[in-house]
Amino acid sequence: MSSDKPKSAVILLSGGMDSMVSAGIAREQGYELCALTIDYNQRHRIEIEAARKIAAHLEVDRHIVLPLDLSQFGGSALTDDIDVPKSGVGSDIPVTYVPARNLIFLSLTLGWAEAVGAHDIFIGVNALDYSGYPDCRPEFIDGFERLANIATKDGDQRCGFTIHAPLQHMTKADISREAERLGLDAGLSWTCYDPGADGKACGLCDSCRLRKAGFAEAGLTDPTLYAA
Repeated sequence: MSSDKPKSAVILLSGGMDSMVSAGIAREQGYELCALTIDYNQRHRIEIEAARKIAAHLEVDRHIVLPLDLSQFGGSALTDDIDVPKSGVGSDIPVTYVPARNLIFLSLTLGWAEAVGAHDIFIGVNALDYSGYPDCRPEFIDGFERLANIATKDGDQRCGFTIHAPLQHMTKADISREAERLGLDAGLSWTCYDPGADGKACGLCDSCRLRKAGFAEAGLTDPTLYAA
């Protein structure tokens, strides 16, 4: 006998546009949404408030903001006393890479998903305009899904997990267009790694540059207020 009850999904919601669009796609596909935001004591803490606004905008069933102070580890310009690069997007893994961040965050998302009986997890990574982060690659997503299904009770009982990365092969321009198609307010999302005291985005970090270029290529207006 089939059930008419919608399936549940847990969304890893950072407050950025990628995670917002990923969540919007999950909602469009008929999932009931729970959203997990990790407060890892990041430099750009304004994105946590952005995540709260997005969760309200998407009317998620439950939104958890989970504290996890990765500044205790350091090792990244987002969690340590290291300058955020402003000279342009390079080809190497940048110092804004947070060691094992998506692995840690997906593990926490998986734990909550199993606890609430959700077997679908959405994450907003993409492998094209991704600043070189290894934990955004398709190989990582595929590997984590395999791990999830051998490391959990639900996986052992053959009712395992699917890790959805619907933006995996999109450019930032594609993602901007998708936000527009879904009727999402891109102005709620936050991208900048190094916001000023006035709350404006720096406009020069890798993340700002990729966002601006994506909107420009898509022929859409970027609602972000930039200092530069």
